[in-house]
Formats: sequence, C-alpha cells, structure tokens
Amino acid sequence: MRSGSIFDLARLKSELERLQRESESPDFWANPTEAQATMQHIARLRNKIEPIERLQKQAEELSEWLSLLQMEYDEATAAEVSAQIATLEREVAQLDMLTLLSGEYDSNNAILEINSGAGGTEACDWAAMLLRMYLRWAQRKGFRTEIVDESPGTVTGYSSVGVLIEGENAYGLLKSEHGVHRLVRISPFDANKRRHTSFVLVEVMPQVEQTEYQLKPEEVKIETFRAGGHGGQHVNKTESAIRATHIPTGITASCQNERSQHQNKEVALKVLAARVADYYRRQEEQKMRQLKGEVAPAEWGHQIRSYVLQPYTLVKDHRTDYETGNVQAVLDGEIDDFIEAYLRWNASQRSPVETKRE
Repeated sequence: MRSGSIFDLARLKSELERLQRESESPDFWANPTEAQATMQHIARLRNKIEPIERLQKQAEELSEWLSLLQMEYDEATAAEVSAQIATLEREVAQLDMLTLLSGEYDSNNAILEINSGAGGTEACDWAAMLLRMYLRWAQRKGFRTEIVDESPGTVTGYSSVGVLIEGENAYGLLKSEHGVHRLVRISPFDANKRRHTSFVLVEVMPQVEQTEYQLKPEEVKIETFRAGGHGGQHVNKTESAIRATHIPTGITASCQNERSQHQNKEVALKVLAARVADYYRRQEEQKMRQLKGEVAPAEWGHQIRSYVLQPYTLVKDHRTDYETGNVQAVLDGEIDDFIEAYLRWNASQRSPVETKRE
C-alpha cells in the first residue's frame, strides 16, 4: 500500500483548512458568487480526502493483522487478509486514476455532442451506436443523462445529437472521447454486403456554472421554433423549442426535448455557455501553441480510435495504442480501460510546468 506516496494528502488537507478558515470569516458571504464557488471547492476537497483516509486506515489495520499472523499463523485468517489486501489494491488503483483528474473543469458535468461525418446513412447509424455506448457507460457509473438536442438522420440514426451527462468527474473522464471515431464493418444497408468505413466526430465540453462563465444577456439572441425529432405528442404543435445564439461568436445551442419553453431555454443557455467557454479556452490554447512554435493537426480526419467489426474484431486507440478484441463489450459501454489509458498517456505528455499549473 503506497497511498502516502501516490496521494498528496498533506497538500489537500492544507488547502481544505485554508478554505475553511476563509469560510469562517464574517464577510465571507459578502460576495455570494465567490462564496458559493469556495464552498463547492471545499466539498470537492472533502470528497478527495475522505477515501484516501479510509484506505489508509484499512491499510494500517491489515498491517496489524499481518504482524499477528507472523506471530501466530492461521490459514483461514491468512486467506481472509489476502482477499482484503487484493480488494484494497484494486481500490487504490482506482483512486490513483482519479488523481489524474486534476484539470480545472475535470470534476464538472459533461456536454457530449455526436456529429455524423463521412459515410452518409452509415455514419448516422454509427452516431446512434456511439450514443448508445456512452449512455450505457453513464448508466454503469450512476450518472444522469439527458438528450438535449437531436437531428435524426434521413434513413436512420442521427445527423447530430447532444447529451448532458451529470456526475462527479464526468467531463474529466469523457474528455478522452473528444475526436474522430472510425468504424469499419460490413454495411447492413448495402445489398452487396460490402465493407464500409464511417466517421463520427465526438465533441466533449464541461458544463460551466455561472460562477465559472457568465453569458451577457445583451450578447445572447433567443429564438423559438417548433420541435422536431422522433415524435411525442407535443412535437410540431407549439413553438416550444429554443435556439440561443451568442452574437459575438455566432455560436448557437438549441434544446427541444423538454416539455416547456422555459425548460428548453434553461438547458439551451447551459449548453451555449459551455460552448462559448470552450471556444475561448481553445483560442487561448491555440495562442500558446503558436507562441511555442507548435502546429496542431486538424482534428477531423485524424481519428483517435478505430472500431473494426470485419474482417476481424478490434478496437484500438491511436493515441495510447491500447486495444481490445472484445468490440461488443466496448459498444455496450465498457470503455473505462480506454479512459484510464488516455488519462495516463495524457499525463505523460504534459510538461512539468503544465502539471504544476494544474
């Protein structure tokens, strides 16, 4: 058990104590927005500290049992302690992975958008398959999901679909999925049973709170329109769907899946805020790359992961080289191994300065 060396518990506790002292100040709530952000930070720190302390306590107890077994060996007790050590090691490995989620927005909810690319009907069907994969993954995590906008494909699947995924570290985990996903299979839509290649672009953004990014009302244009999609009694009867446009950037977001215009507006503004914040973040990152003399490749056409169903079965991430032949399990939402491989690879790519800044 190496929890003392893996997790910087002393730093986390020091930061928590500092923020708690701030929260006890008489004028702490003078600025409610900043105060609420601080309280959220305190809650996140506690959520990090508590499992580390719990695992440390378990390790100390198991160490005592091992000492007792050295003095008086009992086979049944030894087997039980061995099983507990194996469980503890798995929990430490899982917690170790979560320490890789140190980005500014990693703990946030995620907004995931799936857009079909080259491949026509095939790509629209591929978009629906990926949506199912992410919904299954989120269900396993106990995360809440909500489809906020959808544009059906002409024949099947989706031309585009957006889903809000709510849960601790949802963005930090799902940021590994940002990029082009490539599918190779025998087309179920081709009478000649030829092999087709389809591309879908997955974009992942953190849902930002008002304390993190504030849309200016005068810079937002709100429009109403009749909802479309896969049906429902209220679809196409009232102009309940909302399209919100950020005038300075031209970025738009729409929502049509809620029951009321007010709810659609609320969700559309959340998505718009996330998109605009992501746009400005990427602009800053691009400036930094230019200052460093680096040229980033275009994301489209540079797939991050390939899913091959025929003539063999393989899912391979081209960034980390992690792969598996169990394609069906992956499409059923078992993508945690790909996520962990990406997080460890991404951490190894960052410079010491970037790691320190986070």
